[in-house]
Amino acid sequence: MSVQDSDSAPAGTDSDVVLIDKRPFVRVGARPNIFRYIGQMWSYRHFILFDARARVAGSAANDALGRLWMLLNPILNGATYFLVFGVLLGTGRGIENFLGYLIIGVFMFRYTTSSVTAGSKAIVGNRPVIRAFSFPRATLAVATNVRELISNIPTFLMMFVLVLAIPPSEPITWAWLLFVPALALNFIMNLGLGLFLARLVARWNDVTHLIAFGTRAWLYLSCVFFSADRFAGNEPLTALMNANPMFCVLDIVRDILLYGGMGDPARWLVLGAWALGALVIGGLVFWQAEESYGREQ
Repeated sequence: MSVQDSDSAPAGTDSDVVLIDKRPFVRVGARPNIFRYIGQMWSYRHFILFDARARVAGSAANDALGRLWMLLNPILNGATYFLVFGVLLGTGRGIENFLGYLIIGVFMFRYTTSSVTAGSKAIVGNRPVIRAFSFPRATLAVATNVRELISNIPTFLMMFVLVLAIPPSEPITWAWLLFVPALALNFIMNLGLGLFLARLVARWNDVTHLIAFGTRAWLYLSCVFFSADRFAGNEPLTALMNANPMFCVLDIVRDILLYGGMGDPARWLVLGAWALGALVIGGLVFWQAEESYGREQ
């Protein structure tokens, strides 16, 4: 019996010839370099879209009102905040079109918190799939954020309708088109935060409880139902709010939809920096633990 290299064996050799593949062995489940990892994720783009759509379709299958709850939840939350903060506590005094202001705050903040919270559970909620198949684990976090975006499209449309319908109704302007890049930056930021938190939750499940408290504090620091002008004399708190990416999202969207503006350029810069920074840092942090996600905890 003779032995030949696979790249030099002539055609039509006998069956007793052993062909040797000289390519180096690759460990199963090994973490690829970051650029190859990104390329692998791109090859799974169809899976990401299919998974997101399938989960949206089945998310409300057990509810009698089905997908209507996607609209009812933010509306009911907004009505509660309006009653407590607008009527009882009077936080809406001095805010032009407070109802529209509150609606945008509640709807946009709910989208962000649901995306970040769901993204943080992308690994722990899919352990059986991770152990059964080999694929880039980050696709699960991406699919989760795409799912949240798709499921919130009716919510955004309802937000537009309410802003147009509730007095003082606001006219549609060309500036409304800027909602798309604002939402895109918001999506990127949510994805980056979700990737970062997904690694922490995969390692320490107790982090999920801290996320709940963190989003609650984030709610109050983002001026969802009151104006930042209330803290005009407090420079440290004002600086903290100006650096808050969610406050920037709300301020930009409110300026676009309610006040005929295009958003403060400083808000766009802060939001863009957060979106890029969160995606890069969150992606790298998640990628570094790629080989550990399928292990038993």
